[in-house]
Formats: sequence, C-alpha cells, structure tokens
Amino acid sequence: MPKKILLLGSGELGKEFVIAAKRLGQYVIAVDSYNNAPAMQVADEREVIDMLNGEALDAVVAMHKPDIIVPEIEAIRTERFYQYEEQGYTVIPSARAANFTMNRKAIRDLASKELGLKTAPYLYASDIDAFRKAVEVIGIPCVVKPLMSSSGKGQSIIKTNDAIDKAWEVASTKGRGDYNEVIIEGFITFNSEITLLTVTQRNGITLFCPPIGHRQERGDYMESWQPALISHEHLKEAERMAKEVTKALTGTGIWGVEFFLADDGVYFSELSPRPHDTGMVTLAGTQNFSEFELHLRAVLGLPIPEITLERAGASAVILSEIESMETPHYTGIEAAAAVPKSDLRIFGKPYTRKYRRMGVALAYDKPGTNTDELRKRAKEIADMVKVF
Repeated sequence: MPKKILLLGSGELGKEFVIAAKRLGQYVIAVDSYNNAPAMQVADEREVIDMLNGEALDAVVAMHKPDIIVPEIEAIRTERFYQYEEQGYTVIPSARAANFTMNRKAIRDLASKELGLKTAPYLYASDIDAFRKAVEVIGIPCVVKPLMSSSGKGQSIIKTNDAIDKAWEVASTKGRGDYNEVIIEGFITFNSEITLLTVTQRNGITLFCPPIGHRQERGDYMESWQPALISHEHLKEAERMAKEVTKALTGTGIWGVEFFLADDGVYFSELSPRPHDTGMVTLAGTQNFSEFELHLRAVLGLPIPEITLERAGASAVILSEIESMETPHYTGIEAAAAVPKSDLRIFGKPYTRKYRRMGVALAYDKPGTNTDELRKRAKEIADMVKVF
C-alpha cells in the first residue's frame, strides 16, 4: 500500500471505482480515448490513447509500470494482457478472464460448450449469407449482437424477415474493435432479468450480492432495483452458474453475471469482469459496500467478510436528448435533490449524444420496501433533470 492502478477506460463506472480507490489511499492513472473522461476528473494522472492500438497500450504500461491493471471497457487489445502478466503485472480479474469476456464468442462457448450452462440457442456469422442462414436456423424472433460491444451498441431484435439485412448492417458495423462477426441468439421468453454481482477473492470465498433486477431499452440499461424478486431455487441455480463460470475464468474482482428467469428455469446470458452498470443501484446504500468498493477490495486483496442488504433501492438513468460537443448543462437538479430518500449522480461527461447516459437517479428506503414504488420515485427524479 498504496498501489499504482492503471485504469483502462474512464467512464462513470471507472469514476466511482477511482473514488473508492482514493478513499483507501491508492494512486490511479485513468486512461481513455478522449480527454476529461469522468474517471480522469478524480484520478491522479491521465492518459489519452487509442486502447485498440497495441503499441500505444504497451507504451503506457511501460511508462507507468503499474502494480495493477484494471480494464473498465471492452475496446482494448486484451491479447496484450497475457504478456503483461508474463512481465509481472497483475491484470484484473486476469488476462484469461479479460480476453474471454471481452468477446461474446469466447464467453458463450465457454459457458455453453465447456461448462454446460443453460443458454439460449446461438450461432455465429461473419458475412451476410452466413447470417441469413443462421437466422433461418435459429428462427424469428431472434437477437443479434456484435461479438464485441457494450451498453446495447449494435444490438437488435429481428421480428420479421424484412429486418434481417438491417440487423446485419447494424451488428457488423456498430460493435467495438475490428470484429465484424456477430452472434445470433434464440429469443428467450423470460419473466425477468437479473444481474448477480459476484465477487471472487484472492484469499476468500466467492460472495454474491443480493440479486438486481433491471430493464433495458435499445439493449441498454434504463433502470435497476435491488433486491430483485426471485425464487430460492432459481437464486441458488444462478449462484451455482456464476461461481462455476467465474472459477473457470480465474482471477479476482467483481463480475456482473446476467441471467434470464423463465418458466423452464435460469438461463445464463452474459458476463462482465468489472462493475456492472445495473449495479449503480448500490450507490443508494443498498449494501454494506457498493459494487465499486467491493471491486477495489478484491483488487487489493483486502478481506470482504460478508455482503449484506442494508436498504431496498432503485436507479434510473438520466439520458441526453441532444447531441453536442459543447459542455453540457443541467436543469432540475434542485427539484430532484428535494425528493426525500433519494440521491443522484451527474457523471461529468464533456459532451453529449442522443441517448447518452449522463447521470443516474437513486431512490431508497428500508429493507422490505416495495421496489416498484422505489422504481417509480427514481424515474420521477431522473425525469426532473434535463440536459442542454
């Protein structure tokens, strides 16, 4: 202590991680492709590079010689992580985990083929002809995603034959990195979705946060709530799957493991090897440690004796309705701040685009409170704040 942490990706999740790190006296270099990204505003140093440029990434690592490398986004030359580990650097959760989870093909094949976890049927395609054939085999409706993306980028649902070619165009061009291969998934008729935040420790047992429910639009998180309603049987099955897949990937840190809950059981969906956007609900004090504090403790090898539910909570995103390279301004914050048992975060992003996540509204109350009421309050707070 203190450790030098190289944070690769400096969005709002990275910003909360840096705040947690600074509270425990750590030194952080925040890296992103543009200047003044949210995490840079609270870090000790910053670097602006294209993290898909392997040589630029190597140069930053060599210059700063960090104790720990913490990826926060997908668009990184993750294959470089293997050589960093060989050079003695600690990669979070591990080079293997980062490489597998940054690519939907690797993680889906690991979960379905190697571990035998229950997933939606799926196929891959790297050209339009193969794509059309895959859609025919999987059937309509189906979900199409780039192999490498986040926050719903490039994702769409094919509901009619007329939408097939458009879905290919979006998925093959809107992903991150230089992959144009896509995944076609069968559409699961599910009752709800959950994120099970899973913490793997260096010298301790694997822990699970109370399950988080969430709702998406355009493939992107819109709101989340904790705890989510789930049967004891389904929760234990989700915990078993999460423990199995994180063990196979190896490493320490927090993982956002997503599941579909359907009439015929629990389906593994996706996994992120870092704090999850739906986990921003933990900023409402729902747990004894937020997901960012848990990630930091696991990263540093500090013990986490337990994770306890302290409050019921909900979050709702504050979106931009405009696109501008000018510094954004906000109205409605005073009214939002006047709502009892609530809070909000403005991320400090230096420019806007339509549907960009600019902040999050939070609502909370004592354990056992109806989360539908909290969801309504969080949404009302988010609607008060306007970006211009």
